[in-house]
Amino acid sequence: MSSDPHDAAPAADAAHLIAALGDPVELTARLCDIPSVSGDETRLADAVAEVLAHISAGPGPDLDIRRDGDTIVAATRLGLPERVLVAGHLDTVPIEDNLPSERRTLDGAEVVWGRGACDMKAGVAMQLATAAALRSPTRNVTWIFYDHEEVEAELNGLGRVARAHPDWLAGDFAILGEPSNAGIEGGCNGTIRVEVTTDGVRAHSARAFTGVNAIHRAADVLTRLAEHTAETVRVDGLDYRESLSAVGIRGGVAGNVIPDECVVVVNYRFAPAKSPAEAEEFLTAFFAPYPVRVTDCSAGARPGLDRPAAQAFLAAIGGEPAPKLGWTDVARFSELGIPAVNFGPGSALFAHRADEHVPCSEVVSATADLLRFLDPAQRLTPQETPLA
Repeated sequence: MSSDPHDAAPAADAAHLIAALGDPVELTARLCDIPSVSGDETRLADAVAEVLAHISAGPGPDLDIRRDGDTIVAATRLGLPERVLVAGHLDTVPIEDNLPSERRTLDGAEVVWGRGACDMKAGVAMQLATAAALRSPTRNVTWIFYDHEEVEAELNGLGRVARAHPDWLAGDFAILGEPSNAGIEGGCNGTIRVEVTTDGVRAHSARAFTGVNAIHRAADVLTRLAEHTAETVRVDGLDYRESLSAVGIRGGVAGNVIPDECVVVVNYRFAPAKSPAEAEEFLTAFFAPYPVRVTDCSAGARPGLDRPAAQAFLAAIGGEPAPKLGWTDVARFSELGIPAVNFGPGSALFAHRADEHVPCSEVVSATADLLRFLDPAQRLTPQETPLA
């Protein structure tokens, strides 16, 4: 178990992390032990900023460190022709009696167990350990640590910086440390939520024949959804499976009233070959003649695996890339014209769960692979880390 620094001052937090920079597994545990539920990231952001200042003062390249709220951006300025962005979010979903972190053995494998382990303190550990190990990178690197990823999109720190300081995010290729089992997941599906409304005529339920039941009419909407076969769309060599699902329904006035309105909430996860406008057009036609109102929409991201930097990353990591079916912040980079992939330790299947954990072997391998891509002359050699 990692020691508990909950009452430590910011400088002590940073010192605790700095002592583990040579051991990304222990660093993951120590990052987990600094709680950072969305909206309460300042303590961790302060510590990360100090760790980056320590790294910048070390034997590796200097870092130009900037901060916007609890988002920190640290960039090398080496005059190299290509720049890679490596991003990770600092916040987690609420804690469920799963801190402080623990080392456990699950199915024969050693893991770090605790809130944030895979989503995504292990990815942040990968970033910091790699940044500390860089000596002569072959590409400029921009490290991004941002707040408010797990809540409403308008609060997202990466989005805030993209709006206020787009020059901070200039680059040729981006890597987002979301859990991907230490493999490459390219791009992501888009997501759109709509409300499909059926109407009727209100009446007393004792005289139902004088009204028209809007909830009964919603059966047609639900039948269309149940009978729909989701498409699989090939984009840049990867197969993105779409989904179209009812995720909510509301209607009814009182226990003795025939309702005159029913609303079915539908979520469509669409392949990145489609634009949000095309996704809306599809839903409008699919549910016609019922009115469709968009309540939320985020574009997907093409994987861009044909770009030179992406090809170099694929060659360095090895294995076969897979599509990302869920939406992630790679889409924000895509909006800026930067191809991006998801690459980080852990499985997204354990994100947000009470038993959240990350395999120690994946933390080590992902860090080693990222370091080899950015600085081929360096090798990760995990050190024994003091627990003080």
